[in-house]
Amino acid sequence: MSKFVHVDYSTTHSGVERVENAVSFLKGRRFRLDSSRSLAAMLVMALVAALLVVANQVIETITDGHLFAAWIALWALGFAAMALLMDPMLVAVRKMRGAFVHWRKVQRLANQDAQLWTLAQRDSRVMADIQAAASLSH
Repeated sequence: MSKFVHVDYSTTHSGVERVENAVSFLKGRRFRLDSSRSLAAMLVMALVAALLVVANQVIETITDGHLFAAWIALWALGFAAMALLMDPMLVAVRKMRGAFVHWRKVQRLANQDAQLWTLAQRDSRVMADIQAAASLSH
């Protein structure tokens, strides 16, 4: 007499399934960092750090017992500077980024034109096409 035992064992590991699901979820989404926002934050932090260094030099000259109050004022100044400078710096960085993207596009088009002109000087058919297009546009 034979007995068959049927045991249901999972053929996959649940941890591996979770990792595969997480990877497929992340592949389906596009996470993009706003580089202009990051750059603006770094510039604001640099300005605030410079401002805090200057304020620290001023505080070191204070010999009264008001050192604690001066430190509180210093940190309040730092946080206020970060709050007030973030938006203007973000606007400036976005404008610089837009100008850089435009400059890169103009450079790429100029390079393509130079390559086409070099090709046209070697190939009379391309030169004839350029001359025909120029005569049609005028």
